[in-house]
Amino acid sequence: MARVTPLLLCALAVPGTPVFAASPLPGQSIQAAIVAPQRRDDAPVKAPTPAAPPDHTTTLATVEVRGTRAESILAAQAQVPGSIYAVDGQTLHERAVNNLADALRYVPGVMAGSNAGGDDMVLSIRGSNLNSLSYDNSGVALFQDGLPVTTADGNNHNRMIDPLMARDVIVANGINALTYGASDLGGALDFISRTARNADPREVFLSGGNQGQSEAGLSAGGISGAFDGMVTLDGKHLDGYRDHSQQNRDSLYANGGWQPSDAFALRVFATHIDNRQQLPGALTRTQFDTEPWQANPSYAAGNHQLNMRTDRLAAKGTWNIDADSGLEFGVSYERQRLFHPIVDVYVPARPGPDAPLLDVFSLLVNTDQRTSGGMLRYHLHAGQHDLLAGLDIAYTTDRGANYANDTGRRGELQDRVDKLARSTRVFAVDRWQFAQGWRLMYGAQGVSTRLDDRQIDGVDHGNLQPRNQKNRFSSFNPRAGLIHALTPESEAYVSVGRLYQSPSNFDLDNARRELGPHANLEAMHGTAYEAGLRGASAAPATIPRWHWKVSAYYERIRNEIFSIDDPNAPGVSLTSNIPRTIHAGIEALLRASFPLGDGSSRIEPLVSFTWNDFHFDRDSAYAGNRLPSAPRYVLRGQLMVRTAHGFFAGPTFEVVGSRYADFDNTYRVGGYALGGLRAGFQHGRWEWFAEIENLFDRRYPVTVEALNRAGADDAVLNPGAPRSTYAGVRWRY
Repeated sequence: MARVTPLLLCALAVPGTPVFAASPLPGQSIQAAIVAPQRRDDAPVKAPTPAAPPDHTTTLATVEVRGTRAESILAAQAQVPGSIYAVDGQTLHERAVNNLADALRYVPGVMAGSNAGGDDMVLSIRGSNLNSLSYDNSGVALFQDGLPVTTADGNNHNRMIDPLMARDVIVANGINALTYGASDLGGALDFISRTARNADPREVFLSGGNQGQSEAGLSAGGISGAFDGMVTLDGKHLDGYRDHSQQNRDSLYANGGWQPSDAFALRVFATHIDNRQQLPGALTRTQFDTEPWQANPSYAAGNHQLNMRTDRLAAKGTWNIDADSGLEFGVSYERQRLFHPIVDVYVPARPGPDAPLLDVFSLLVNTDQRTSGGMLRYHLHAGQHDLLAGLDIAYTTDRGANYANDTGRRGELQDRVDKLARSTRVFAVDRWQFAQGWRLMYGAQGVSTRLDDRQIDGVDHGNLQPRNQKNRFSSFNPRAGLIHALTPESEAYVSVGRLYQSPSNFDLDNARRELGPHANLEAMHGTAYEAGLRGASAAPATIPRWHWKVSAYYERIRNEIFSIDDPNAPGVSLTSNIPRTIHAGIEALLRASFPLGDGSSRIEPLVSFTWNDFHFDRDSAYAGNRLPSAPRYVLRGQLMVRTAHGFFAGPTFEVVGSRYADFDNTYRVGGYALGGLRAGFQHGRWEWFAEIENLFDRRYPVTVEALNRAGADDAVLNPGAPRSTYAGVRWRY
């Protein structure tokens, strides 16, 4: 059992919840702690020793840590004046986690929803990616072990990362992703891989539930001197609670490390995923009210699917140059082979209710996407300064073709696809403790993106019309923030920074389809302001303790990218820039611990709250209307009773406010409230859980499509799951 001295308050892990601030509860280990986004959790790089005396910073009570992993994370401090959270991957086995949305359930500011219970989902942070297409899930930069996963043009369409394969999930909201080199509207997600050095490499995991959900995972590995390795096989099946929503996913994850000394470590990662999903599509209000479990008829008739085979190789190294400096470096290569029947547009062949439908347009995307990436980070402690400089590069090619969709098979060739993207991001940050209880963070990012769309369309009896347009986007994005210790256990912070996000190749291509080969989009940019409080009570374990974090932000965005109606052809959607929008909100996370009896058992309430104010700013067409898709507020929480013998149980709840499905704000989607129950037990090498979601079997829309003007007959509602029961067991052999 190791002892860890107090460190600067920022983000600490809470079993079963995201991390925000506090020491662990009695008898528990810290599973994720103060986060340095660039540092892998099992790396030997040590953070510089703080120059100021301990009483010059916000501190926490001394805590106990089991194992070396927590020590290394505690040593890697992220002194960020804003919202950064961490979800402990170990605790995701204590509840039903069928997709990334389930894993991020209690992270404020995140809107993540599975369209039908599988991996096909919408991901948004602080109102990113609210456009009507929601096709490429852009606006959030994805990383694995600090290495970029998002393609060079910002596209996240092809896959989402399985959270059960992560030791921790780090969430940096908005401008707080600067230490990843990211300036995207939504920020960044970093998935820290499970290794033989940060997790038990020998375990079996089984889970199952309603709608034919089942998953099985087997991990094996160990440590031998300077070497370690771990291999995980995982299989998932889902029949789906809707028609035409089946999913099958088979995965292999492997990594091996070499750590010859405390000064150097090298790790190699390999991944293979074969993911096959049926897509049920959104429903009209009438379809939703009468039979929400049906598939959209055109999706079923067209056999719409999202099938992806992914192979990834990556390597990452860390080097302690000396006591005050360190270097991190890595490279990655990922190939994604996409087979995606996705569009079928039908019109009546003649007037009358009994007229047959004609398929006037369909689309099946069949492409091979390859992304090479690299990263470099240099850490230096010099006097009162902690400096970080970094570089991220990515190169993506996307080649293949678009075909007509013949009920899930390739039909006539429509376009040949040949796209590439290059991106370079450099950044530097200094954390300067310039006075007792005061720390200044300032830095900047420079980004350059090149897009080259060499698509050839109009393939019709040899008539080829090439579209070959190159686009370059670049920006310099500064940021500054201030942290002030209010008490030894709490602090306040303020910050300001520039957001910047270039269009993706898909955005550019969609604009050109309607406006011609010379159409272009501007990069979205804006200024973000944030202020907040975070802290923890210093009470001993025998009396109630509180842990809290509250952030408020305000962002003025220019040229936000949306899909809107063509003013010259109403009903035709094209990608365009909205001149001015506002993104503002409040994010709050509150946790407490109330001891029972001698304190060995306790009651643990948790509340996560998000309030959104996303709207047009004096728009000529939409005035100050709310932006679509995002609810006004989201309240989630749980009330767990945990005993000294490893048993836990309690209710869960979710309350979601109303939202709109169109820019006109004429199609209102009402809010809803759900309840659930969760229980589990941990003893020795065994763990099990059981959970009931949507206990009262409410009908509700889990995600909402967005249109320019939505009517009663438009399909915009994706129904959430009915009452569902899940159970799982994990055995460490």
